[in-house]
Amino acid sequence: MKLLEYTGGLAETNAYLVETAEGWLLVDAPEGVLDFVRERKIRVAALVLTHGHWDHIWDAADLVAWAQCPVYYHQDDELLITRPELMRDFGLPVDLKPVQATQFLKGGEEVDLVGKRFRILHVPGHCPGSICLYQQEEKTIFGGDVLFAGGVGRWDLPGGSRELLIEGIHNKLMVLPDEVIVYPGHGPATSIGQERRENPYL
Repeated sequence: MKLLEYTGGLAETNAYLVETAEGWLLVDAPEGVLDFVRERKIRVAALVLTHGHWDHIWDAADLVAWAQCPVYYHQDDELLITRPELMRDFGLPVDLKPVQATQFLKGGEEVDLVGKRFRILHVPGHCPGSICLYQQEEKTIFGGDVLFAGGVGRWDLPGGSRELLIEGIHNKLMVLPDEVIVYPGHGPATSIGQERRENPYL
């Protein structure tokens, strides 16, 4: 898998670009990622938002308008993504533009995203519509803010739940093979095996 990583914005949020036969799939859209792809003349063929928090959707509307690409996210975060002003009470630093989904992702299904198949795992608790994208053949998962190296997503924001988050991680991520690499929304990559052995929250 050819993979490019970008980190930007106030929360040092990660975005990932996956090369496919039909272009590049972008996972999340933090501040500055539009300039990043423009400068490198990368053709973004689709955008997936792992959840609706402001730091992950900052450049989403402008990027979709520029790339003319479809955008996918979970329906449970539709309100956050189409009415981002609602996030002002928990840290939204600026006004953001709404982003309408081309298609909602449900969780549990396998989807073809510009030529590469992913299994969508719905793991609420950090955000109601938090999803992870699992690519089985290449043993990679794009985890958003669900699971980090040595940590898990915060659950103290509106719609959060510690019980749902930990249960979802155990039932949907910890059942994956140890060698699966986790690319999180913040911080360095890790693996399922490492977090199974060392993550204090699990």
